[in-house]
This record gives sequence, C-alpha cells and structure tokens, in this order.
Amino acid sequence: MNHQEMLQLVEDQPERYALPQSVYRDPDIYRHDIDQIFLKSWLYAGHQSEIPNVGDWFLFEFAEESVIIVRSSENEINALLNVCRHRGSRVCVENSGCSKRLTCLYHGWTYDLEGQLKAAAQMDDGIDKSDLGLKKIHVGMLEGMIYVNFAEDPAPFSLIRDGLAGCLEPYGLKNAKVAHRQNYPIASNWKLAVENYTECYHCAPAHPEYSRGHSLAYPDERSEKLTLEVMARAGVCGLSDREVNEIFLQAPAFGADFAFERYALIREHLTGSEDGKPLAPLLGDIKEFDGGATDLQVGPVTFALIYCDHAVIYRFTPLSLDTADCDITWLVRGDAQEGVDYDKEKLTWLWDVTTHADKTIIERNQRGVNSRYYVPGPLSKMEDYTWKFLSWYLHTLRHAD
Repeated sequence: MNHQEMLQLVEDQPERYALPQSVYRDPDIYRHDIDQIFLKSWLYAGHQSEIPNVGDWFLFEFAEESVIIVRSSENEINALLNVCRHRGSRVCVENSGCSKRLTCLYHGWTYDLEGQLKAAAQMDDGIDKSDLGLKKIHVGMLEGMIYVNFAEDPAPFSLIRDGLAGCLEPYGLKNAKVAHRQNYPIASNWKLAVENYTECYHCAPAHPEYSRGHSLAYPDERSEKLTLEVMARAGVCGLSDREVNEIFLQAPAFGADFAFERYALIREHLTGSEDGKPLAPLLGDIKEFDGGATDLQVGPVTFALIYCDHAVIYRFTPLSLDTADCDITWLVRGDAQEGVDYDKEKLTWLWDVTTHADKTIIERNQRGVNSRYYVPGPLSKMEDYTWKFLSWYLHTLRHAD
C-alpha cells in the first residue's frame, strides 16, 4: 500500500468505527508503524533497579532492533545499539548480564560501557577506533523508569517529566524495585493488543477477577461518585489529585504522550489483589490506602496501573506484522523482601490471569479480522479512549514522511 492509498484509507474511515483489515495485515503499513511510530517515540525499556551496579545490562528488543541498556563506569545509564560495528553481529546474546566490557563473540571486537571500541584484533593499526563505537540512542529517566528513543532529534523528554511533575513523586518509584517481569507473546498485530488495553468495554464479560474490584468495569453514577470521593481523599493520603492527558500529533513533541488519572476501587478493595487486601508495603510517601488506583501512560505504547502498594507496567511492542510482545513489570518498595513483605504469586496473580485472558481475546480478535468477511463495526461509549488511540494512529498515516 503506497502513501496515497494510506491517505485514502484515512479519508474513508468513519467516525468512531473500528479500523479496516489492511491496517492490521498490510506489510507497508507495518513498516510505517515501525519507522513512523516506534523509531520516533519514547519507549519503556526497564527500571533502573534492574541494573544497580556498574556493568549490569539487559536487552530491550522489538521487531528487528536490539538495545543494550547498561550502567556505565560513570554510573550513567546508556542505551547502545546491539549491532557490532565490524560486520553487524549481535554483541550481547543473553537477556541480561554484568560485564566490564562488551565483547562480540563473532570476531572478538570489544567495547567499553560507553560503547567505545577498545580492541579489534588483527586489524590495521591505522583504523580509527573512535569512529567505530556502538551507536547510542537517547535515554530519558522518569522516577526510575528508563525510556529510550531511536530518533536523531526526538521530542524532549522534559515534556513528559514536566507534565507529570508531582503526579508520580508520592509513589517513590525511583526507589522501587522489580519484583517480577514477564513477557506474553501474542499472535496478533500490535495495534489490536493496544486497542484491547485502552478499553474496559470487555472487562465485565471477560475479566471477572478484575471486575470484582475495579470501578472502570462499571461506568455508572455510583462509580463516578466513588471516584470523586477518592480524589477528595488524595491529599490526606499523600497522593496527587491532578488529572492530565496529552496526546501530541506532530513534531517536535510527537512520541511524548502522557496521561495520569485516578479512579475508585470497589467492594472494599484496597489494591489489585484476589481478595482486595494489601499485597506489599505502601509505596513511597503514601500514608494510607485511599481506595483508589492510578492509570498512567507514557509514550504511545506504555501504560501502568499504580496501586498504593505496587505498580504494574505494561509495554506493547511489535515482533512482526502479526506477532506482538506484551511485557509486564511489577514494582514494589525497594526495601520490601520477597517472602517477608510480599508473596510474588499473590502479587502477580491478578494481572497474570488477566493478561492470559487478554492474550486469548486478542488472538481471537486477530483471527476474526483475518476473515474475508470482516467488516469494521461501531465503537461503544466505553471505547472513547480506544477511539482517541485510533484517531492518533490515523493521523500518523496521514502525515507519514
């Protein structure tokens, strides 16, 4: 599909309807998604607690790209493209590790933690090692969360930090730690996975575990009243009562979207657990459970649900045209001890069972979209945020380079 055909697709799109089949199956549109969205947006890579010591590193990967997230000798966090400058081999092949230097196992080219080439055996003495270092991409830090951007001139990460100033600070995520991290491969186009996450129209019928404790599954006057009560108590509990939502459609801010809003838990739930009871020590400076939860978005494909005692970070990335990765990180207080202050199985239960259900739902959705008889249908009132995402996505098709 060429650009003119993409423009026609956008022009033909009815307001508040699902998207046509080609958006999920056309290889040219998939290449657009990689080049125009993922290589220009701020993407969540991990949490700084995963690399506490000099030389610690882990890989962030999507589609054909691989990035080494490493703590340098200067105690800085670098994002180095995992592509050897000799003949392009992957340098790091495990998911994580700790090294004084990064050595390509193919021909032994060796780089320091800043990515500078330090050793290349049997090469001419005249080669300029300073010009053969691993390529770096941009890094942004938000309360301990590491974001990366492949663009040469990305949107300033300060847009995100300043826009969320004061909202996240009470949770102390900078001093939190990863209790668990898990990947859920999904046999679908990445957009279907994001669409599913951005609406709760399916929550009541598909997620009884979630719906028993979260008011978003029941958008009625009672739920709205409970949320207003939660917001009124926020200051007493040490939490922010702000609500922000910024979607940027074009440069110089494209790819720096962010949102923060709170809502009520129901049926006396204090957190996202099977019985609604606390799972871990209170995060940061939070004084008490306020009966609410926080939805967070940073960049176009990273979302988080933050309770008073733990946080759950969701990242969606494409692996191929018809496969995606859902990466989930669970955070708890940095001084919390597994088996003493929290039980990992109980901590991860809700969003593990929910994500396994979502995986089935999304893959079933993809199989239906693949049908020659698929016709996009109208969206419900409970899919407002999904339509915002789809509208933003259609804008990227209209204004592709």
